[in-house]
Amino acid sequence: MANRIEVSSTVPDTRSNVRKQWLESRFPIKITEVVLIDVYTIDKEIPVAKLTQFARVLTSPVTQNFQIVSSATKKIPWDKKFTWATEYGFLPGVTDNIAHTTTEMLQDGLRLTFENDEGVYSSQLLFISGNVSSKQIQSIAESLINPLIQRVSIKSYQQYKKDRGMDIVVPKVVLRPASHSERSEESSKLDPSASSQDDKEKGFSVKEVNLSVSDEELIKIGKGGIVNDNGTRRGPLALDLIYMKTIQDYFKKLGRSPTDIELESLAQTWSEHCKHTILADPIDEIKDGLYKTYIKGATEKIRKAKGAKDFCVSVFTDNSGAIEFDDKWLITHKVETHNSPSALDPFGGAITGIIGVNRDAIGFGLGAKPVANTYGFCFADPADEKPLYRDKKRQQKMLSPRRIMEGVIAGVNSGGNCSGIPTPQGFLAFDQRYKGKPLVFVGTVGLIPRTVNGKPSYKKKAEPNDYIVMIGGKVGLDGIHGATFSSVALDSSSPVSAVQIGDPITQKKFSDGLVKEARDLGLYNSITDNGAGGLSCSVAEMARESGGCLVALEKVPLKYPGLDPWQIWTSESQERMTLAVPKTKWERFEKVMKKHGVDAWVIGEFTKSCRCVVSYEKKTVMDIAMEFLHDGLPKKQQKTVYKTVKNKEPQIAVSKDLTVAALAMLSRLNIASYDFIPTQFDHTVQGTNALMPLQGRGRVNADATVFRPVYGSQKAVLLSQGYAPWYSDIDTYHMAAASLDTAVCNAVTAGASLEKIAVLDNFCWCSSTDELRLGELKRAAKACYDVATFYQTPFISGKDSMFNDFSGFDQGGKPVKISVPPTLLISSLAVLPDVTKAVSLDAKMPGDLVYVLGETHDELGGSEYFAMHKGIGNSVPQVNLDKNKKLYEQYQKAVEQNLIASGKSIHRGGLFVALIKTAMGGRMGLAVSLKNLKTDCKRNDFALFSESLGRIVVTIAPSNKESFKKIMNGVALSLLGTVTESGFVNIAGLKDETIISTTIMGALEAYKKTFAGW
Repeated sequence: MANRIEVSSTVPDTRSNVRKQWLESRFPIKITEVVLIDVYTIDKEIPVAKLTQFARVLTSPVTQNFQIVSSATKKIPWDKKFTWATEYGFLPGVTDNIAHTTTEMLQDGLRLTFENDEGVYSSQLLFISGNVSSKQIQSIAESLINPLIQRVSIKSYQQYKKDRGMDIVVPKVVLRPASHSERSEESSKLDPSASSQDDKEKGFSVKEVNLSVSDEELIKIGKGGIVNDNGTRRGPLALDLIYMKTIQDYFKKLGRSPTDIELESLAQTWSEHCKHTILADPIDEIKDGLYKTYIKGATEKIRKAKGAKDFCVSVFTDNSGAIEFDDKWLITHKVETHNSPSALDPFGGAITGIIGVNRDAIGFGLGAKPVANTYGFCFADPADEKPLYRDKKRQQKMLSPRRIMEGVIAGVNSGGNCSGIPTPQGFLAFDQRYKGKPLVFVGTVGLIPRTVNGKPSYKKKAEPNDYIVMIGGKVGLDGIHGATFSSVALDSSSPVSAVQIGDPITQKKFSDGLVKEARDLGLYNSITDNGAGGLSCSVAEMARESGGCLVALEKVPLKYPGLDPWQIWTSESQERMTLAVPKTKWERFEKVMKKHGVDAWVIGEFTKSCRCVVSYEKKTVMDIAMEFLHDGLPKKQQKTVYKTVKNKEPQIAVSKDLTVAALAMLSRLNIASYDFIPTQFDHTVQGTNALMPLQGRGRVNADATVFRPVYGSQKAVLLSQGYAPWYSDIDTYHMAAASLDTAVCNAVTAGASLEKIAVLDNFCWCSSTDELRLGELKRAAKACYDVATFYQTPFISGKDSMFNDFSGFDQGGKPVKISVPPTLLISSLAVLPDVTKAVSLDAKMPGDLVYVLGETHDELGGSEYFAMHKGIGNSVPQVNLDKNKKLYEQYQKAVEQNLIASGKSIHRGGLFVALIKTAMGGRMGLAVSLKNLKTDCKRNDFALFSESLGRIVVTIAPSNKESFKKIMNGVALSLLGTVTESGFVNIAGLKDETIISTTIMGALEAYKKTFAGW
């Protein structure tokens, strides 16, 4: 018998008011009232007295009321008149975190146990009052859900009364008769060798896949997946013909066909997402591939040159990269992308991304504590409402850019905030080519002792006979084909099963259990996260350490019965880790996990058999040599073509007064304040911040943030990034060089020493089998090598995403292909010896001198100013390595001597944006002139908006002028004017004529209005 507990507010409800405002901002309707009700549907027979007792636990008696509705005694729970009722919840099988927590509360508070067919489900009910038509409520309902993962029901007030309330919906997953044991989980935990006798008679599906077929059929299998019984295909394996023929030959030598689980496992392991074949395979004359030659090669050269000054500890060998923090601690960092899933389900894709990269920290070495998150979002214009469709019949509608943006931000919000991890650093970028597939970058910084139990913390090794232990959440259908799905373009065949929703609360519990206790007790030998490919990748990767593995899939806990072995093995259900636990330490390890409220299951053993063997109900369903599984994929010789691009130069009329243009620049999507993001991302939760994401009295978005991960230490960690995808329209070499230079310049400006900066790379490319796109990629990778080796900034980690393309249809049914601009994110990480030396961007005192360091050239190709005039141009900014390096080194010396009052690097939007952000940050005026600016620009607007690299706007106290000039000797130095307390910004041009005059409040209004109300 199912019961509903409906919890409503007895006082004015902020959530209801926010929802009302949101609906009115999206729809041209007048809504008089919105009432939000939290609904908990409990599919279990519970005595009314106990149910009432639990309802009181869910309710605040001061501000809330509850109503219990059962399927047997249904009555109208809400007697106040309204116009429409809409209720929305998750579809069957979608992770429901609220329901999960509610279940734990029931189990703990009422000592209840739930059988496999019983459960708790959450939903929300909205009562909407106003002049709203049936067509409008349908649109409203559609705006509240993502149909891939959510359901919605609508009732008018009259229908609601007639039905005596809303329907009691129990969204159970029903697959087929259970093949998976409904055994006692407790007995299997206590005795890892136990298996249920009851399930031996139950059937399960393991297919043999016939590969003795034509090349044409092999291509179909590799692209569309294994054929189901009904003739449909399971979903992309992302295996090219050369891979399929290699697999065909392997099993031909074995004299048998592969099982479906073997083929699926090879697809996950060999996917571009996991093996990064495009960067790894030979390309033109570069036999070792771009990664080994230009990324890893750069780091190896830098580390060798640094010698005793090398601060890298672990690079390119683990889930994250690690550098020295001090003599007791290491700092780790990893940045991931979650683009494809975020295009289908923005919230689920983003929350899965952020808590997934949290696990990269937890899975580094023997386990690092996540101490900071980072983010970067590349979207299309949120005002663009023109629909796109994945299919020709226009039934699979893509979410709008606004829905994607809202969902992604909410997902990272939930993942970080619920995990208790601060999110201080990030960026927002816009281009219409991100409409087909957004780019969602998420990163995590970790903290780990240098040694654990007297051994280096970054070293781990699964030993033969160690138990294979899975901890965290159970396994469902969510996330299947996630790795292969992310290795191809987004189209109508993209599987919705690749969508997942993570559970940060469960992950927080096992994170604490591991890094605060089990790690330091030495209860496990190795650990990694269950990310792409699920168990198929995590177990098999760890098995390389021991030499093999033996897995019993019937011991893997399921969310619901009916999964086939291949689904259990490849599912990417979230919040799971895999560990190697010595048998003698299993009971103690399990006790520690149980103390933290974390489930742990033994699912097999690591071996030294040199084989990956998987069984189900004692039947072997997979038996592949470790060497073939990991190293059997063939190398593909890649060829490139490169063509020089010639764009039309925009024709922009010369204007004497640039005030209107300047304020318009401040309101552009790529320049405007996105303070609504850091104000909802908790960046203070661990109490470590030194430089905040919003700086100065004007609360301006900062390019770099600083935090102290070790309490009592003066040392700090600095985070920043660089990106310039717009320059790819001219030359990807200069795009990549600009990205790395900007990441370095941002870090140096905020106080980092060039000698202590490490970087991470995230290539997000498109159509990466196209020779032209590969040529652009090759140039970008070469730029990374050139700039990194010159600045001596080693790469410590990275991740690429190679197929950020959308193939679909527009609203008229016309075929559309949208590819992102080739994009490279460079993240910078540095350790500051003294946190008090960190430099913020805001002007501090009236009378302070305003300088520009570096030269300004006529370099507006790909600039925001040209984009504002619908142009691209050709004069792309180019990095002058010699001049920039000297500037960065000299500037750092000035920082060390406390000469810098404020510093702001110059990048998107040029000199004007850096100047005005400095002024807005301090809420102070400026009186400056370009007459002393070291520039070859002949036009005022070009001088103001050029995006030449290696430049910094600084303010210094007049008393420090001579010391500052002495230190900056040999560096291009332009004294522009002073900070004022007048509240006005007055900028004179190259001939000292007034070209901009505005108030600082007017500038702030322009800067903040674009995303006001978000």
